[in-house]
Parts: sequence; structure tokens; C-alpha cells
Amino acid sequence: MGKDDVEEGLADLNAGVLHYTSDHAWQMFALPVHHADPFDRQIIAQALAEDIAVVTPDDKFKLYKGLKVIW
Repeated sequence: MGKDDVEEGLADLNAGVLHYTSDHAWQMFALPVHHADPFDRQIIAQALAEDIAVVTPDDKFKLYKGLKVIW
């Protein structure tokens, strides 16, 4: 799978890439430590900062106040 395949898939889904910013990082540093995985914490912080939902079966995500979890 190459870049073209990913771009085609994103277009098919009408989805885009959300860049990680310093605002997302600051949000992450303010999070309570319900989840030890740093990459999951980045996803949680970004979702909270952008007010978007996260699709995950991980029950720990539901511990974060204000986070919209789908699944």
C-alpha cells in the first residue's frame, strides 16, 4: 500500500488528515492519567481539542470527561 492508495481511500471516505499541533500537545499534558499509552493519549487530546469523536473499543477512553467515544 502506497501513498496513492491512502489518498484514494481518504477521498473515498470523504475523510482528511488532521495534523497534530502544539495545541493538541498542551491538551495532552493537561489530561488525567487514565491511560498509559502515549499514542492513545495523543489521540484523546486531539479529539478533545478538535471536538471530534474517537472510534475505539478501548474502554479506558470513556474515562476522559467530554470525549465522545463511538463503539
